[in-house]
Amino acid sequence: MNSSNLIDIFKKGDIVIPTFFLKNYKSMGLELNEFIFLMYLKSNSNSMTFDPEKISEDFGLELMEIMQIVGNLTEKDFISVEAKKNDKGYMEDVILLDGFYNKVKLLLVKEISNKKSEDVNNSSIYEYIEKEFARTLSSIEYEIIRAWLENNISEELIKEAVKEAVFNGVSNLKYIDKILYEWDKNGIKTVEDVENNRKKRQSMKDKSNINDNNLDMDLMEWNWFDDDE
Repeated sequence: MNSSNLIDIFKKGDIVIPTFFLKNYKSMGLELNEFIFLMYLKSNSNSMTFDPEKISEDFGLELMEIMQIVGNLTEKDFISVEAKKNDKGYMEDVILLDGFYNKVKLLLVKEISNKKSEDVNNSSIYEYIEKEFARTLSSIEYEIIRAWLENNISEELIKEAVKEAVFNGVSNLKYIDKILYEWDKNGIKTVEDVENNRKKRQSMKDKSNINDNNLDMDLMEWNWFDDDE
């Protein structure tokens, strides 16, 4: 593709290129001319009438070159050309970008997954648990902790579960996993939820103790000798 033609297209503002696409088009298996062509299609709409002559004119390319690009992108499953009825009820060929958007979605998912894995691997929670347990974690324990993080359990919540386990004299991940499971089942998602739950339990315990004490006093004050029964 002639570089001057590309510059003219950019200057006219006919093609808007998001940074994400510009950064990743090579990893998607696209040549520069194929990438620019896709951005041209995207800038027009998610589907557009397939008019090779107009596209050829817009790009300043021979008709054969346009057809070659369309063929390449179809083969790579970025676009498809289908016959559909237009608003007037006539059949016409349209270019659909469903394949392109599907590939972008997969690329985004992959990037998010890689970022998540990187965050998980760099997490300080491993060192925290080793310090609390006063020992080195096994490879299986590392995988268990990694699974917690990948399931969006926050480091802060894991630390609270570790504190509770250590307070109860237990230093194994199965016990902590049980705590996290019970918390999740009861809708406890944050450290604040944990604190509120603890206060609620303490309040119920205190109330129970008061009731027990009142019962004891009633028994002490009862005049057993006046009880006919």
